[in-house]
Amino acid sequence: MTTRPAPDARGEADAAVVLRGLRMRFGAREALRGIDARITPGRITGLVGPDAAGKTTLLRLVAGLMRPSGGDVRIFGMEASALLAASPNSIGYMPQRFGLYEDLTVRANLELHARLRGVEGEERAAVFARLLSFTSLAPFTERLAGRLSGGMKQKLGIACALLGAPRLLLLDEPGVGVDPLSRRELWEMVGELSRNGMTIIWSTAYLDEAARCPEILMLDEGRLLYAGPPQAMADRARGRVFLLSPARNERRRVLQEWMQRDGVDDVVVQGGSLRVVLSENAPETTRARLLDNGMPASPRLEDAYMSALGGMLRAPSPFGRLDAGTSRTEQTERIVARGLTKRFGSFTAADDISFNVHAGEIFGLLGPNGAGKSTTFRMLCGLSRPTAGRCAVDGVDLLRAGSAARARLGYMAQKFSLYPELTVRQNIRVVADLYGVPRQRQDERIPELCAALGLQDALRQRTEELPLGQKQRLALLCATLHEPPVLFLDEPTSGVDARTRRDFWKHILALTAAGTAVLVTTHFMEEAEYCDRLALINNGAVIRMGTPDALKEECARTTGRADPTLEEAFIACIEEQRATGEPA
Repeated sequence: MTTRPAPDARGEADAAVVLRGLRMRFGAREALRGIDARITPGRITGLVGPDAAGKTTLLRLVAGLMRPSGGDVRIFGMEASALLAASPNSIGYMPQRFGLYEDLTVRANLELHARLRGVEGEERAAVFARLLSFTSLAPFTERLAGRLSGGMKQKLGIACALLGAPRLLLLDEPGVGVDPLSRRELWEMVGELSRNGMTIIWSTAYLDEAARCPEILMLDEGRLLYAGPPQAMADRARGRVFLLSPARNERRRVLQEWMQRDGVDDVVVQGGSLRVVLSENAPETTRARLLDNGMPASPRLEDAYMSALGGMLRAPSPFGRLDAGTSRTEQTERIVARGLTKRFGSFTAADDISFNVHAGEIFGLLGPNGAGKSTTFRMLCGLSRPTAGRCAVDGVDLLRAGSAARARLGYMAQKFSLYPELTVRQNIRVVADLYGVPRQRQDERIPELCAALGLQDALRQRTEELPLGQKQRLALLCATLHEPPVLFLDEPTSGVDARTRRDFWKHILALTAAGTAVLVTTHFMEEAEYCDRLALINNGAVIRMGTPDALKEECARTTGRADPTLEEAFIACIEEQRATGEPA
């Protein structure tokens, strides 16, 4: 791929942001390698790329939080430092991690940032009223920020970034950890800001978000791969995208078959079909087989993106050989939840939740932020005792023999929960010893798992220094090192790029092929298509349960939509339940 030519003087006059030869080095690591780009004013520009591509570094340089090692940044015709000195409220910046005070209320956070921005007196009251209305946070001004849902936290972060009426708004992955309904609301908010003339840079690892932007900058390993309209990038995959429609019970086998076939850059579940992207030099026999058994499809940005990065990671998964203590066909109930209820005072976080998960099955818990998914997870992992109901893991009652049950499960938490000050190797050894994995078995499995998960070069690195994608890989390794028959994954791919998500699901599918029962939560609806069954939770209660296809078929019947996506079905179910106030 070629980078876009450097902007010339004629194009700089009407640009909001101009990057010229932008470089940033941290010791021996070069985070940005000579970026030349121009950002159009009054638009949303997507900043796209995998983990450690340089997105956050670029945003911090534009925000004036760091000085570049080389090149320069000009914003509205001025150097970033000069602009901030002359007009400090010109730039609003929302960091990737929630940067507000969780022990302060919504209003207190706004008041603090207003003082920092110099917004005082009558102006402050008017600005607060406008922002609270704009973000729909007015009913929650006295709630602690730490008790907000993920989507509401992001809205509060945007509200604080908008204090002082900036001309340029920088958003570092605002959609991470946010459910589809809240993400749609965020896009509506930001779209309105753009229509009113604000220039916005939206950093994201999610290609569906990037495809909504008029223009994108695509980074990889600090280099600019592409700059321009997303559709023009997508068109690079034209003629190489096909849909296959195997039977539901054959879909997983066919998926794994095409993942190993030469000349295939990508294969992913899309509704009831498999979406296959060929490489540019794919064998004619592979293309002919797709033409005989499938149909051509219009390209998406994600198709071209996967090809630009060299396609899927093809190393075989080591998890397919794990001894989960069962055959693939055995229908043993590995997870049982019966009437699980959790109350905190007068608040019911989970209400009468019941389901079971069999050996070799992937069961998904879906729901908006704050719906009760993580509360249910914690009860099933023995981390929280239910107020009522019972639960068992691999035949062991969690309430009567919690230690024995926890030894039979692996848990990957929503928030990274390993020791940040230890090295990767030390974290792995600590977890292995806690689970009683014999040293000989550790010596056999650790090198194999590290190689498969791309961690062999990071073993001596402090865990806190790892990029997000590698942290997630380390967490998956530690959750599976003791070869548990049950695996709990709480938003395992939140914030990671499409290529890393593919690799995660390759390993998850291998685990289930060996008999492991998997319970997973996700806000990424295309991932939910991999699940055998789903439970949709809202307000602490299960409002739908069934296969992904069954939920989409129900959505088609009730809404009249033709061939709805799982995301459309998710949003329709939540909106219906909110409208009626009762589970449908």
